[in-house]
Order: sequence, then structure tokens, then C-alpha cells
Amino acid sequence: MKKGIVALLGLAVLLGGCSNKVSYGDAQQAETTTIEFGSTDLQKIAMEMTDSMLSSGAVAHLTYNKRPIVFVERIKNKTSEHIDTESITDSISTKMLNSGKFRFVDMDRVESVRKQLNFQNNDELVNQSHAIKFGKMVGAQYMLYGNLSSIVKNAGSDKDVYYKMTMRLMDLESGLIEWADETEIRKQQEKSLLGW
Repeated sequence: MKKGIVALLGLAVLLGGCSNKVSYGDAQQAETTTIEFGSTDLQKIAMEMTDSMLSSGAVAHLTYNKRPIVFVERIKNKTSEHIDTESITDSISTKMLNSGKFRFVDMDRVESVRKQLNFQNNDELVNQSHAIKFGKMVGAQYMLYGNLSSIVKNAGSDKDVYYKMTMRLMDLESGLIEWADETEIRKQQEKSLLGW
């Protein structure tokens, strides 16, 4: 009995002493670890959607000699996977902002701004001559929104995943869609007989 316990403790120490090797990789390099949605897919979607929008004739007309104000609604995840669509949204809006053609309002932060303005305008600690007054914010003229969906097919040990990203830019005054596009990704996985 004692030998069994000593052997188990020895095995635990041996396994506990194993370490993982961690290294940095190129964030732009295609990752092919699994068939699930990954960083390469996120980068591809963000780049293609932003490039499509910025090269569109309609958007060129909207941004000629002006920088329209946009708010971005978080992309809806209609896949069966847990996908951080906020990350896709962030990448697209950052690329749009860095293009110099758009300005943004961040609707996710409105409540935080409201609290700060309440503090500035209603707290005796704040010098009222330096407080930012209510009613000075600018509203968005356009809304950017989209959906990410997928279709998953299995045939024996083979798996096929199709992703489709659709985005639209809506004029908030008229309700007209000024730009829309979609991009697709197909990933296939074949398992060998030995599972390697």
C-alpha cells in the first residue's frame, strides 16, 4: 500500500514538473490549429468589410469633403459558436476611424459619460466654469450593423464550416441603406484514420 502511494506521489511530482513552452508568433500569420472561428478569420472579415466600405462609390460620395458621424451596433453572432463579435466590431470601427473618413459616437459608453456629466454639473467639488454642460453631444448620422452566421456540416470524420458576414450602413434620417456587403469563409477538416 505504501509503495503504491509513494509511486503515485512520484508520478504526480514527475507530471507536475513538466512545463509548457510558450513562444510568440506572428499575429498576421494564418492560424490553423482548429476549424473553429479564429484570429485569421477575424482579421480577414474586418479587412475585407472595411476595404469594401471605404472603396464603395456610395461611401465616397458620403465622405466627400466631410466626415459623417457613425455609431456601430455590435455584430450579432448567429453561429453555434461563442465568437467575440465585439472584437470584430472594434477592428472594423478602428480601421474606419483611422481612414480619416468617419467620426464615431460610442453608444456603449453613453451611461458612463452621463455619470461624469452629472458629477461635473451637480457636485460642489467641480468648478462650474470648467464643467462640460449637458446637451452638447453630437448624434450619429449613420448606423453600421451586421450579422455573422455559419453552417456546419459533418460527414463521418470530415467537417465543413461555412461563415458569412453581412454588414450594412444605414442613414438614420432616411432609413436608407447606403452600403451593404458580405464576405464568406469556408473551412474544412479531414481526420486521418489514426486521428492525427
